[in-house]
Amino acid sequence: MRLFTLGYYNFTLINIIDLVLLLVIFWQLFKRLKGSLAFNILIGLITIYLFWLLVKYFEMPLLEWFLGGFTQVGIIAVLVVFQQEIRKFLLLIGRNSFLGENRGWWSVFPWKWKIEAGFATNFDEIVEACVIFTENKTGATIIFPKTSEMKFIAASGETIDAVISKRLILSVFTKSSPLHDGAMIISKGKIKAANCILPVSDNPEMIQKYGLRHLSALGITEQTDAVCLVVSEEKGTINFVKEGKIESNLSAFQLVEKLNHEFSKQMIGI
Repeated sequence: MRLFTLGYYNFTLINIIDLVLLLVIFWQLFKRLKGSLAFNILIGLITIYLFWLLVKYFEMPLLEWFLGGFTQVGIIAVLVVFQQEIRKFLLLIGRNSFLGENRGWWSVFPWKWKIEAGFATNFDEIVEACVIFTENKTGATIIFPKTSEMKFIAASGETIDAVISKRLILSVFTKSSPLHDGAMIISKGKIKAANCILPVSDNPEMIQKYGLRHLSALGITEQTDAVCLVVSEEKGTINFVKEGKIESNLSAFQLVEKLNHEFSKQMIGI
């Protein structure tokens, strides 16, 4: 059913819904890309495309041929240049989809009926170790995956697979330890790996504010749904990192509460 006409184009209810959905997608992409290097690259690609349309309109064959090469490989270029951003966007969709594994209705399946008590994570001991790090100015990065054990990231470090212990965490991150530079991965109530290499955030605003340890925590939380604790070696503070955002000046009690809240609804299969 036609609602109204604008120029030579007839607008129907389906057309308007189509337009609104497209605008929502573009708005979400804009929010995800804003402030990153990829945003400037996207503006550059759009500028080239608009210039190509202008050249084509005025029938300038040489420039049209030259710029046309960029437009013909535009889809491939976008996939290559924005692979991290596309990964984040798909992760966001998957995490919020009703098919997501963290949805409550998954519990109807038999493999979700039991929860192994041994998988309960002792966040108190982890935070206590971080508090000690703040007192002696020792840096530390601890990653808590949600829907993935990050086996690929864990493979870049040393496998530990040990029960959580404050003494073990302290020994790993002590400055004389060969494992202290990388990140520790804690999943399903165990310390899975240490000295792991993480992707670094390319957010220009964060690059100006933070060092490599914090940028690594930002990078892994931008690309996955993990949360992270980072102890600053210079300032002696504990930061909570989630979805590429840092929260500072949190007490030990607040940190434990946040971690418990993040994983309180997590169902662990056996």
